[in-house]
Amino acid sequence: MTDKYRNPEQKARDNIDKMLRQAGWRVQDKDKINFTAGPGIAVREYQSDVGPADYVLFVDKRAVGIIEAKREEEAQNITVVEEQSGIYAVSRLKWIKNSEPLPFVYESTGVITRFTNSKDPKPRSREIFSFHRPETLKEWFEQLKSLRRRLQHMPPLNRDGLRDCQITAIENLEQSFKEDRPRALVQMATGSGKTFTAITSAYRLLKHADAKRILFLVDTKNLGEQAEQEFMKFVPNDDNRKFTELYNARRLSSRHVPNVQVCISTIQRMYSILKDEELDEAAEEIPLAEQLTKPKEPVPVGYNEKVPPEFFDFIIIDECHRSIYNLWRQVLEYFDAYLIGLTATPDNRTYGFFDKNVVSEYDHEKAVADGVNVGNEIYVIETEKTNSGGTIKANQQVERREKLTRKKRWETQDEDEVYAATQLDKDIVLPDQIRTVIRTFKEQLPNIFPGRNEVPKTLIFAKTDSHADDIIQTVRKEFGEGNEFCKKVTYQSKEDPKSVLAQFRNDYYPRIAVTVDMIATGTDVKPLECLLFMRDVKSRNYFEQMKGRGTRTLGYDDLRKVTPSATSAKTHYVIVDAIGVTKSLKTASQPLITKPSVSLKCLAMGVMMGATDEDTVSSLAGRLSRLNKQLNDKDLERIKEKSGGLELTDIVGNLLAAIDPDNIEKKAREIDKTPADQEPQPETRTKAQSELVSNAANVFTGELIELLDSIRRDKEQIIDHGVIDKPTNVGWAGDAVENARSMVQDFEAYLEENRDEIEALTIFYKIPHRRQDITLAMIKMVKARLHEDKPMLAPLRVWKAYANLDGYRGENPVNELTALISLIRRACGIDKTVSRHSETVRKNFQDWIMKHHSGGSTKFNEEQMEWLHMIRDHVINSFHIERDDLESNPFDAKGGLGKMYKLFGDDMDRLINELNEALVA
Repeated sequence: MTDKYRNPEQKARDNIDKMLRQAGWRVQDKDKINFTAGPGIAVREYQSDVGPADYVLFVDKRAVGIIEAKREEEAQNITVVEEQSGIYAVSRLKWIKNSEPLPFVYESTGVITRFTNSKDPKPRSREIFSFHRPETLKEWFEQLKSLRRRLQHMPPLNRDGLRDCQITAIENLEQSFKEDRPRALVQMATGSGKTFTAITSAYRLLKHADAKRILFLVDTKNLGEQAEQEFMKFVPNDDNRKFTELYNARRLSSRHVPNVQVCISTIQRMYSILKDEELDEAAEEIPLAEQLTKPKEPVPVGYNEKVPPEFFDFIIIDECHRSIYNLWRQVLEYFDAYLIGLTATPDNRTYGFFDKNVVSEYDHEKAVADGVNVGNEIYVIETEKTNSGGTIKANQQVERREKLTRKKRWETQDEDEVYAATQLDKDIVLPDQIRTVIRTFKEQLPNIFPGRNEVPKTLIFAKTDSHADDIIQTVRKEFGEGNEFCKKVTYQSKEDPKSVLAQFRNDYYPRIAVTVDMIATGTDVKPLECLLFMRDVKSRNYFEQMKGRGTRTLGYDDLRKVTPSATSAKTHYVIVDAIGVTKSLKTASQPLITKPSVSLKCLAMGVMMGATDEDTVSSLAGRLSRLNKQLNDKDLERIKEKSGGLELTDIVGNLLAAIDPDNIEKKAREIDKTPADQEPQPETRTKAQSELVSNAANVFTGELIELLDSIRRDKEQIIDHGVIDKPTNVGWAGDAVENARSMVQDFEAYLEENRDEIEALTIFYKIPHRRQDITLAMIKMVKARLHEDKPMLAPLRVWKAYANLDGYRGENPVNELTALISLIRRACGIDKTVSRHSETVRKNFQDWIMKHHSGGSTKFNEEQMEWLHMIRDHVINSFHIERDDLESNPFDAKGGLGKMYKLFGDDMDRLINELNEALVA
């Protein structure tokens, strides 16, 4: 029977039959039942005491469920249909005389299918991709408790070894499961342990809820490898065995999905598996947000008997803000599983996809407050040309350079050319502008990171690969360093990005890395302490991800392995803003973000091959519009010839018109003849846009695209060596004095709050005569408490604040401990201005010597003075001296305690006490 003569009910039945057969069921008429045909039999029109049921499902000759079939239009009344199917489920079946209701109930139109499991504690229907397989229903039928019932009885979480934010996420997630919420969002700041939290949850679901399989989805191969390593090293807090000794966890690297408890896969690979297609493994290397083009329309996945919809019970989606849109969304919606999203940077669409069921809201600010992340400070470097652009004068000699080949030539500028700041490093290159930023950065490093002997690990964000190369060469020259000092880390880099990242993370070199697009999660470098922005970013989420590279905490010993002069654990990171990125207006991120290094050719090929989405089309139009402004008459004529007579401006106009909302609506109304008082359906709008873009894209051929690409390559950057740039604003963001005053107030308030709890502070504030008893151990205790409670109040940073307010122009302290003793003296009012501890001790020592010599006492001889100088230097570094110290370096090399007694006799102890008191006065 042709489609034309089938009624809606019959069409639905035919589709349902097809779906059942795909899922492994044998579909039979009621008068032709043959239970030997297979383990799962779906019998049409089976008689019950309330009438014939559309389908009754038998597994191993046992009736386990029913299907209520409805025509497609009935989907809008699905709750009414549920009541009808429920009646059949509790009815008595002919010949069987079942005493219990059938547990598994489906309603289906052949397009939409919903399922209810009456074995659940609160049975509630849910939409599913297709019918469950017979072996699945057999397993569920024989279980005493369904998964949802098992989730009601999870034991309390063992909180040992877990952070508060992890405890909150896991416990709230399990409460969400108890409420049978199908989607949940875990928002946790970068560095707070999202993956660890997810693995802990997965372990509990496998152990306590008897989950069968869990899918851990990522969007890059790199993240998948990291996740696999995390599973392998995870040891639960209630068992001394590793996760992989208890359960099988495997990363998918082929089209075969193993029968293991945890599968780790990129969403790209899972899509190819469901489509039963080969995967281009290069697609796994680049995050979804940075892929170049989208397909013409989301190609629907079909039923896959090797990986049926019920294959996984839970799906954990890492970096879910990138994986829930367009093509990839259908991968998630294929499976009949709980969806758990992990992200540090959700946006409104993320919240919407997860039904606003946010089980954890642990943002960066909370993470900093808890010491899980480190915060940032902003240091501004503004230059004249960065702010305002400039003019290239006619008749001056300029250098022109091909972007790709870097081939150069000199020529005379024909006419004045005004350029905007936004053109810098793309169309116009000012070597001195780059040099000015880098040189200023180098000169200001002692102010940004006081007391450092080497450049802190720094990541520079460049605009393009060409810009990155210019920056690298400039950095090496300005710092007087070799190739290993500064390297590029981008997808376009010839050197293996993973290798460079490993060096950046673990080795002394490189000190500086330059990147365009390598900012995805998984590129974290914990020792990173500085982010230098030489490109602007308009996407709020993208900017947060970029900043996230610096938020990781790192202990003192680990930081010193790559940055030897670090005097403490990582306390903060600094954003050096050389482009205004911290001030520019940020918008919500788009589902796909075009990489800065995407070529015009890739976009054009994508549109020619059928991409019709707005992002790709508008990006192509924008690129062509920009190119058009650089072309001469000969170039335009060549393009017109290859395009069949169309001007380049016409091509751009047609592309933009194809994604114009008004044109799309007009076309949609033509397609389905939408009445004037109604809105076209979304699918009709999609179809309309597809047709409009396809028509606009007909102009593109391989020859035209090659011509456009060759012309683009020929277009050159102008390198103006004659422009001298200069800094216009350098310093901490905001009002420097106000920032310093705020930090000083916070520091003094902290000391005041803890003066009765910390012994050294009690002595300084309340027992002045005991100041000579202050020991190195006491100061270390103050420093440890300060770092734990207020990591942003690192002593060297507070020192700079006091120095700014006091007008101090001397040298910086040697280390944090000596800085801290000076800060405490300043905060307590002992000193009126901040000064180095060593200066204070030296001055007090000089005064003490002068007092002795002028008081008529016997003057100290040369050998005695040598010992007194050693005592002074010891107090500079250790704050206090005792008899026992005389048996250690450097005193022991000079004869130790015995020698000093020989030099000073019975006055030795008195002199030691005098010096302890006088030097810290």
